[in-house]
Amino acid sequence: MPGRRVALRLRTLGLLGMLAGFAAGVAAAWLWFASVQGWERYLSRAYATGVGLYETLRYDLPPPEGVVVTPLSPAQAALADRGEFVQMPELPSPAFVTNVSLIDPGPDLLSGTVLSLGIVSGTLQYPVAEIALADAHAAAQKLGSVTRLLAAYCSEPVLFARHADGPWMRIDGTAVWGCGAAPRDLRLAAVLLSLAAFVVLVTLVSDTSAHFDRFARALRDRRRLGGPDAYAVEGPAELREIVAAVNVYLDAEREQLSKRAVVLSGISHDLGTPATRLRLRTALIPDRELREKLDADIDRMTGMIESVLTLTRSELNAEAPRQLSLSALVEALVDDYRDVGKPVELRPGAPSVVLGGASLFSSQRGHGARPAPHDIRVTGRPVSLQRAVSNLVENALKYGRRATVGIEADMTHARITVEDEGSEMSIAEIESVIAPFRRGANHGRVNGFGLGLTIVDTVAQQHGGRLYFEEGAHGLRACLEILRS
Repeated sequence: MPGRRVALRLRTLGLLGMLAGFAAGVAAAWLWFASVQGWERYLSRAYATGVGLYETLRYDLPPPEGVVVTPLSPAQAALADRGEFVQMPELPSPAFVTNVSLIDPGPDLLSGTVLSLGIVSGTLQYPVAEIALADAHAAAQKLGSVTRLLAAYCSEPVLFARHADGPWMRIDGTAVWGCGAAPRDLRLAAVLLSLAAFVVLVTLVSDTSAHFDRFARALRDRRRLGGPDAYAVEGPAELREIVAAVNVYLDAEREQLSKRAVVLSGISHDLGTPATRLRLRTALIPDRELREKLDADIDRMTGMIESVLTLTRSELNAEAPRQLSLSALVEALVDDYRDVGKPVELRPGAPSVVLGGASLFSSQRGHGARPAPHDIRVTGRPVSLQRAVSNLVENALKYGRRATVGIEADMTHARITVEDEGSEMSIAEIESVIAPFRRGANHGRVNGFGLGLTIVDTVAQQHGGRLYFEEGAHGLRACLEILRS
């Protein structure tokens, strides 16, 4: 398809990433070592030039390549004798002077010759004290160390030198130890290349992982928050294959549930006409007891179909979630039951206890009461939640004498409790009837089809929660817990 991006497989992406990282590492190492070797050659040349320069000053030989040696005039030589090098012409201003005396020892301490140096720079004074004071090498080697030091600082000083009682010389070695002669330092480029390769690889890995994380999060929240009919995710080829398989599965599941709903709707519709005829015919039966039994059977038959249809619609999850007030929903539901005379009450929320910090005068921590929140807001499906709470209330009224409804919440979850009074069922027994078409031991005395708790459990799972039971003060307490967002 034109314009479609080619998706690489994870194995290919990993191999390309490893090759790119290896290539970047080799390039960075080459830049680093090439720069180091270039600087070593540069410093070695400066050292060798300094050794040769000493021979030039001592034996009046031609200067090394790149070095210009010029005798000073008598006036300038007088300034040099007094150490007033800053008074020389054509020097930077301000000028910093570094005086160095290099001793070339003779047979005894009193017969050595001295090489006097005046190094004038416009930026700094050079730390040549350790070189000048070292006795391990001859003066030529010491001068080589000085010129190597000048090269290491990448400066362009002017040297004034005199060997023993010889004339003062002005030495310009910028072509050897100046900044222009220094090689390009590529170590920073090597570090930047390594960092760039690291950032690219981390970004590639993070981006690939993020595609999987987003798709997994979308699937995890689909049951609670809904989702599209088909997912379209960019990423590696493996993820695209997974998305395609999930889309096929969702289509098949949605089609299966839709067919089940259509079949049940058709059965419910088709049963309407014969059920109506049966009711008309049973009305002609003179035996009242038999007539009532037949009417009850007809009601149970149609009611069972409607219950299964309700469960299927809950599984279809067609209702879109939205922000709603759970407190208002529960209060309105309780009011509806009370309006028709049902013994249903709303239990006020209990205040929460908040622990404080210890005071300066007591090691005991204080505490206070925070009132229960008046409005608990959640993201959910209002019709499904209303049906679930109604089923719990109906269940409590069937198996007990009254129902007490409560609501509480924390930062992440909201919990609706429905407590009955006088129920004889245990927690194990009530949990066993959550399965479809399972009813309690006293099912003969109450109406129902065994799907009420199944619907509640389905709604709880759709909202990222669960349905469980506890021992209440006077009976069983059903707890419907859902996520708030």
